[in-house]
Amino acid sequence: MVLGTNLTLRMPVPLSETHKDGKGLDAAQHEELPTGRSSLFSKFLGIQSTTAPAAPAPHSRGGCAPTTVPGQRQTPGTGPAIQTDNLSYQYCDIDGRPQKEDAYVIKDMSISIPRGSTVLLIGPNGAGKTTLLKVLAGKHMVPEGSVKVMDMSPFHMTSLTSSGSLNYVGGNWERDIAFAGYSIPLAGDIPARQMLHSMPGVDPARIQTLIKVLDIDPEWRMHLVSDGQRRRVQIAMGLLKPFDVLLLDEITVDLDVLGRADLMNFLKEECASRNATVVYATHIFDGLEFWPSHVMYVAQGQLRLFKESSAIPELQEGRLLGLVERWLREEKSERQKTVDFGERIEYHGDGGSGKEALAEWNNGWQAGRMTSSMKLSSNAVMR
Repeated sequence: MVLGTNLTLRMPVPLSETHKDGKGLDAAQHEELPTGRSSLFSKFLGIQSTTAPAAPAPHSRGGCAPTTVPGQRQTPGTGPAIQTDNLSYQYCDIDGRPQKEDAYVIKDMSISIPRGSTVLLIGPNGAGKTTLLKVLAGKHMVPEGSVKVMDMSPFHMTSLTSSGSLNYVGGNWERDIAFAGYSIPLAGDIPARQMLHSMPGVDPARIQTLIKVLDIDPEWRMHLVSDGQRRRVQIAMGLLKPFDVLLLDEITVDLDVLGRADLMNFLKEECASRNATVVYATHIFDGLEFWPSHVMYVAQGQLRLFKESSAIPELQEGRLLGLVERWLREEKSERQKTVDFGERIEYHGDGGSGKEALAEWNNGWQAGRMTSSMKLSSNAVMR
């Protein structure tokens, strides 16, 4: 603001302490950044001490923040790679409220996966495989003691994912575009080379290894590639940082036979050489008989089987597909005997009912939406 001709009034601009001495966020060691309260805010609050508050215990209820700088790997523990203790999970209804007791996607699941394992996750559609992997990846909030990955809670200890120690690769590169549709593939005019070299701190030798394993042409333009080629780049991006636990959710569906075989061999070698752990959910079983060290079968949100591959004769005989088909048919027959799918009913207006009753009856949709519902159904997504 200018007053008169020569007088200029400038507002004071507080400078961040992280830019002191020109180091800023580029400091090589996190100890070089201030750990106490900012001196600027200390003056306003009347705080004299600049010592850092004590860090909360890693697994305390109030200790949701990581005790180290994001991106720094944790000291490896000695426990299982993945452990759950009576894990249960359900999605909220459309109003954000918990659903009924029978709406759990994961029910009382207790597993212990040792380090260095290659786990094949099997189950029918709707069994809860994707939800389980996302819970293990820290994408859904659950009680802190119910899930541990590398001896830490994946949701609360964000340094697990930011460091690359815990990695989840699943779904497609998609976005929603107004007036164009849902699940539109990401197709920007970006070369694969630029994407693979965009992540800082990645070993160039590892990039070259992934390019060779996944048969990627660095000059691919992402708006001109096929679905399988785009998937190869997506997988490579997810594997740039060496992982301790890798969660794969049906990511080889677009790969050809050779590409999938080379990828699975690479993951097997990673687990053997670095004692890493891979959990791989898929519906494509040809050629996988000798890949897993453990087989995990879930159905209706419950753990039905978790065994070492050496204890399953069908895998030793190369009959994985027949074994899985038998499991799925038995589960389907069991489900059809116990599950009442209900009857389809059409909505003819609320008839003056209250909003809460309408939300429960019709999944939150109101008149004029041109929709119908299944009786006692919900908008929860189960995969």
